[in-house]
Amino acid sequence: MYIRLDRPHRALPVILGFITLACVGVLLVWDACPRLFPTRSHDFLAAFPLAMIAFSYSIYQIAHRPTRMEFAKAIMLAAAFLFWAANQLWPALPQATLFNDIAIALFVLDVFLVMVGWPAASPDESFAESYAEAPNERRS
Repeated sequence: MYIRLDRPHRALPVILGFITLACVGVLLVWDACPRLFPTRSHDFLAAFPLAMIAFSYSIYQIAHRPTRMEFAKAIMLAAAFLFWAANQLWPALPQATLFNDIAIALFVLDVFLVMVGWPAASPDESFAESYAEAPNERRS
């Protein structure tokens, strides 16, 4: 069942999203002035926003109450971000390359599924996608 979220249901994911964006800002400050931060802090600063957006998006999807297939696709995307975060957090781990490759595979699969229109879902303009009715569906 497709549900457009009202403000109370959007609040927690949006708050977490703002925290995530603030963390991205801190990461960019590290890029400009790495001497301001402790040694090896970049690994955490890079991994944290990736994990946070996965968590935030999962909470958004739970509140959104998507179909099972839409939820499975959302979990796949969240997992991609978590594998990417693991790669950033533990770059010296022997499995780091595997984590990165799994993230790449999941991101590519997600975009491919969007391109082929799977799963068929109701339009959600909150993701800035525009939808137009087919010429034979337009009402006069």
